[in-house]
Amino acid sequence: MNSKSTVEKRVREIKRRTRRKYNAEEKIRIALEGFKGEATVAELCRNEGINQNVYYRWSKDFMEAGKKRLKGDTEREATTVYRQKPLDKYSQPRKKSLGKLIPSV
Repeated sequence: MNSKSTVEKRVREIKRRTRRKYNAEEKIRIALEGFKGEATVAELCRNEGINQNVYYRWSKDFMEAGKKRLKGDTEREATTVYRQKPLDKYSQPRKKSLGKLIPSV
């Protein structure tokens, strides 16, 4: 019994590590295929190897992003976050060197 449970744990760990990652283009493609209605959602999910809950979450996210875009909310979260980090990395040494040049009052 004990060896069986360790084997099952190992199999689950391997499956978790080898879980496929889908990029944004793939998610959009799958959502659009579902919207076309040429195949059922169950068939689509089976062919793509995803759970139906994942498909519905992706399609909901796709629709929400479309609504935001149509409303005019075009500011991207990722753009602002990624732009701030590199600037902070470069600005810290400059602030320190500038502080050495300016005498304290």
